[in-house]
Amino acid sequence: MSRRATGRIVEHAGKDGRVYRALRFTAYGKRRYLSLGPVAAAEAARELRHVLADVERGAWQPPRATSAPPEPEPIPTFHQFAELWWTLNHGQLAPRTQHDYQWRLERHLLPFFAEMQLDSITYDAVERYIAEKLAAGALGARSINMTVTLLATILESAIERELIARNPAKGKGRRVRERAPRRSYLDTAAQIEALLDAAAELDCEASSGGKHIRRAPMLAVLIFAGLRIGELVALRWRDVDLASGWLYVADAKTDAGRRSVKLRGALRDELLAVRAWTGAGAVADEFVFPTRTGGQQSTNNIRTRVLGRATTRANARLVAAGANPLPTKITPHSLRRTFASVLYALGEDPGVVMDELGHTDPALALRVYRQSMRRGEDEKAKLRRLVEGAVSADDGRRDENTAEAEDAGLTPILREPTD
Repeated sequence: MSRRATGRIVEHAGKDGRVYRALRFTAYGKRRYLSLGPVAAAEAARELRHVLADVERGAWQPPRATSAPPEPEPIPTFHQFAELWWTLNHGQLAPRTQHDYQWRLERHLLPFFAEMQLDSITYDAVERYIAEKLAAGALGARSINMTVTLLATILESAIERELIARNPAKGKGRRVRERAPRRSYLDTAAQIEALLDAAAELDCEASSGGKHIRRAPMLAVLIFAGLRIGELVALRWRDVDLASGWLYVADAKTDAGRRSVKLRGALRDELLAVRAWTGAGAVADEFVFPTRTGGQQSTNNIRTRVLGRATTRANARLVAAGANPLPTKITPHSLRRTFASVLYALGEDPGVVMDELGHTDPALALRVYRQSMRRGEDEKAKLRRLVEGAVSADDGRRDENTAEAEDAGLTPILREPTD
């Protein structure tokens, strides 16, 4: 005859004043303890009867041990997640883009959002960031928008990892209204000549320590080839084919930016003079406009020490002669626009201009540079003489610079023109 199962109810009072009950009984040769929690006495007695009946039938099973639910993954701060995002993505970015993104993160986004957890970055927080930037006045609308765009990109990655549910930096409401900038460029042949003459004067007056900086040729490349400032400082002699009359832009941000630019008369003369003066070009990797030690020039130096000083001197000369000064805020990109406007004024096919600029949007090119097509015939003739140089393309004579360079045996490094 089997022995009847027995057990009892155990009670204790909790700190909260409630009575907690449990069952203590023997099952399968072992003492068992089953917590019931704060249940009524009648319910506890009923549960005891059911348990003991199951034990006698051999149907009772001890409750399975349950592990505590995992702790939820902590939401990282923006600083922590931005570091992860940078580690995973910076290798896919071009060097210039890396530098730009670092500037946006370190100088602007991190000082404001660094200690915020991702899920605490709200629409209100983004709007407060924009308001602070506008109040500080250090950034323009476009620059502020660029920082918010990067913030949205990083937060989009957080959504993919299911760390946040929505992106508070996305949407037009989180952008500053941008005013269309005034796009400056040199409007007349007189202005171009004044700037190049001023740069040439600075070259003549330079001390021995500054003779390696060829100011007039640098500005001539910007004006007559339309290079960006970064493309200018990266230009090497292997990219200049003086024999065939082409300049190749290899260091560019996009496929369209890698392009061929025709060396028209005035620019070819300037580059021949640089070759004759420096004797460079024997080594293909040499920069066309190097530092004193042969390294790459700083773009900031060219903006301030070359273009800035030449602009100041050119304005002084123009004003003294009773002419209009150069447009305000002349930048290296102003000279790139000058190149495009001159080509349009001389009747170049828009497709040719787009190719030489590395543009892909014809509507953009025509919209930005359409004003240049309204020049009179006399001004167009002056521009043509300026672009073609002292000796026109139809004249078989060589000017002094061309003769000096070619007679010195400075054979250009040849390469096939790109499509």
